[in-house]
Amino acid sequence: MGTHYEGTKKEEQTLNAFIKLMRATESINNRLNRQLAEQDLTVSQFGVLEALLHLGPLNQKALGEKLLKSGGNITLVIDNLEKSGWVERQRDPEDRRSMLIHLTEAGEKLIRSYFPEHLKHIMKEFEPLTSKELEKLAEMCKKIGRKEEDNK
Repeated sequence: MGTHYEGTKKEEQTLNAFIKLMRATESINNRLNRQLAEQDLTVSQFGVLEALLHLGPLNQKALGEKLLKSGGNITLVIDNLEKSGWVERQRDPEDRRSMLIHLTEAGEKLIRSYFPEHLKHIMKEFEPLTSKELEKLAEMCKKIGRKEEDNK
């Protein structure tokens, strides 16, 4: 279902594209979130674990920027991961004022074992698209996502 707004052709096209993008995003997120919940993980917790696995230890600010989370939100996510025993804070040897977030052995085991399964679910979500369509979708999303940077 598209927009019921009656405006210029460009306005209607833009609203229709926005509605479809948002609905697709919500549908995919809902299905993937159910899979994460079975592992007792939130999307943000998974994002932190995945970033630490693939990028190595990071400080909270870098994690927040990577996951598009506010400082307060990323602190809560890391606190909860720390309570679960999946991450730990350690002083940054290059900047004693900063703490680096590290995966614990249990956290690394969890994310290494679960990431391939999560990737399978993501692959299934995008199954209807050809390789060329995936590249085009990624390009278009990047273009829209970077718009704010272009306007600075």
